[in-house]
Amino acid sequence: MYDVVVLALADAPDGCQVRVPVRACVDALAAAGARVETVTATSDQEIDQVLDRVAGGTRLVVAPAADAQLRAVVRRMVRAAAPAPSQRPAGLPENRTVPDLPPLAVLPLDPGAGLAARLGLPVDPAAVAAAVLGDRVRRLDLLRQDGAAAVTLDGALLGGTGPDGRATPWQGRVEVDDAVLSPGGEPLLAGVVANATGYARPDGLPLVTAADPADGVVEVAVALPVRSRWRRRVRVEVRRARGRAVTVNPAGDGVPCLDDGVAGPLIRQRSWWVEPAAWAVYTG
Repeated sequence: MYDVVVLALADAPDGCQVRVPVRACVDALAAAGARVETVTATSDQEIDQVLDRVAGGTRLVVAPAADAQLRAVVRRMVRAAAPAPSQRPAGLPENRTVPDLPPLAVLPLDPGAGLAARLGLPVDPAAVAAAVLGDRVRRLDLLRQDGAAAVTLDGALLGGTGPDGRATPWQGRVEVDDAVLSPGGEPLLAGVVANATGYARPDGLPLVTAADPADGVVEVAVALPVRSRWRRRVRVEVRRARGRAVTVNPAGDGVPCLDDGVAGPLIRQRSWWVEPAAWAVYTG
């Protein structure tokens, strides 16, 4: 039977909702005969200590309160596994900069939300325990990026709203491989860089229609207002493209960005590129 670490990353506001699903998962693992330990990590160093054990064969359940916490674990996996450009292994695929990351199971502390639910992964603690003890694994694409976070699992939403709740126009050059979605001089209402579906429909607007986190491409869309010559009404035009890489170069003071649930301004050029099938999850 496997050794399993259940890695909790944060407490819920009332301090008890985290412990309930984690304890239920631990009990299910122990009942199945697994040797299980619970670790609460509050720093990158503590995550790294757990990942060292995973590299030695221990199986991992990540219990995140938000997608950003799951991303934090995958980011540390990438940091540990990515070779230096001068030490690229001969067997690494040409379209990858990291080798296959070890699989993990996801125990979302809010089972109705987050990336695990959108991917159709098991979210009940007993089902997560069964998944991590099984051999069914689904490999997923990873977006590496040149920003501080270094990786994106779901996607990024670009743009913000004013006090009236309406989108605040911004400008920026948006390129997907060789296609230019916006040259940088026109007002944009929103933009999406999508690996999965979390930001596909901001405010109900279908920016991305076919995001698949296992198809080897990134889906990108921008929305902009277009005024008809014959009517006063303004319609929204959506431009879409898909490819291996996207670059966004915002103008002026930048643009609000929500990347895997983490908010912050994008004030300089950023690129995202696809690492096909780089990370993996246990599916049951």
